[in-house]
Amino acid sequence: MPSSKWQKSSYSAASNECVEVRTISGLVELRESDEGHLALRTTPTALAALLHGVKAGEFDHHA
Repeated sequence: MPSSKWQKSSYSAASNECVEVRTISGLVELRESDEGHLALRTTPTALAALLHGVKAGEFDHHA
């Protein structure tokens, strides 16, 4: 199965300092554009749970 291309948020504009995402073999990969050799791989379900927690403020007290 071919991998998809890395995509960055439209909020990043022309900046090279952003988080990029792609899907590969049914998983989701995330990386920082300036550290392209390092990537975090997870399931779509786990990523959705993380994003839900961030939006709900579950991690605000860890700052």
